[in-house]
Amino acid sequence: MTVVLLLSGCGSSGTDPGKPAGPVAGLALEPGNGAGDVNPTAPIRATAQRGRFDEIALTNADGKQVAGELSPDRTTWHASTPLGYGGTYTWSGRITGQDGKSVPVRGQFSTLKPDQTVRATVNPIDNAEVGIAMPISVKFDEPVKDKAAVQRALKVDTSVPVEGAWAWLSDEQVDWRPKNYWPAHTHVRVSADLYGVPYGDGAYGLADLTTEFNIGRAQVVKADVRTHQLVVERDGKQVATYPASYGEEYDPGRNTPNGTYIVMQKDPVEIMDNPRYGYRNVRKTWAARISNHGEFIHENQENAWALGKVNNSHGCINLSAANAKAYYDSALIGDPVEVTGSASTMDPGYDVYDWLLNWDQWTKKSAA
Repeated sequence: MTVVLLLSGCGSSGTDPGKPAGPVAGLALEPGNGAGDVNPTAPIRATAQRGRFDEIALTNADGKQVAGELSPDRTTWHASTPLGYGGTYTWSGRITGQDGKSVPVRGQFSTLKPDQTVRATVNPIDNAEVGIAMPISVKFDEPVKDKAAVQRALKVDTSVPVEGAWAWLSDEQVDWRPKNYWPAHTHVRVSADLYGVPYGDGAYGLADLTTEFNIGRAQVVKADVRTHQLVVERDGKQVATYPASYGEEYDPGRNTPNGTYIVMQKDPVEIMDNPRYGYRNVRKTWAARISNHGEFIHENQENAWALGKVNNSHGCINLSAANAKAYYDSALIGDPVEVTGSASTMDPGYDVYDWLLNWDQWTKKSAA
């Protein structure tokens, strides 16, 4: 709301020609003088009417001036940085009117004080190089009620056109993924202008977020459990085939379920536990996690006799030590792993299940 303050004194009524007229200068403030609960990201402006600013300042309760820009003709000033939550701001300065008379600039307003500010994080991080199935993930420390307001503050820019959409995987996480895998070597910039965004129930965004990252080469793992082989394709060409052992086919608890996964994490050594099947603290090397359900691609030299012949693992994809390291060294976080031919299919419900949903299912999770 803009309020115009007439800064003149008592104007002439025309009945007393001997009495001097008051100053003609006026002041328009946005937000208006005395306004409360102003969003700190709202436009903050002061406009001199029938005159120009000699000086103009907006200060917080500590007396620190807010950064701003004065127009070349010295008639308009606007804040160039967001304000703080729960603050009181005071205008000061002077305007010289067209009549040559000087008048003071006065006014005050206060910004809203959230009941709660909510922190968010974004992944991938700056300068990361990731695989062609990597989703963009924004996670919040608390559940978000007004998802549509948050989603309107999110933007994805790409170096080449890429069709994609946001989807809420939970009340605390919204992901963006392309309809199909990312084109190789795409540069991606994400801006999440969350500061000042109302999340609902008195909660607001704590800070803006940005990240820029790059998509690497196009590497896809084809994991057909019926073949007992793990096939690696890069930029459309097959570059490796490794004898493998997948999950036991006749025990649903030990299947390697169908689904498109991504490489989530890489560790040269992984300590594995599965009390249901009686093992703890099993040390395996060159482990690439593909699901928080418990599936990895990893070395299992002790099971060398079964590789390429029998599926007898507890759900992971077993390779020889040499082949596991070769695959591990080739993999990027975000590479897709397409498992097919299994007796069961993974339910979409674990941390990274973006590619377990088809495009229609994905877009229905948007709040837009």
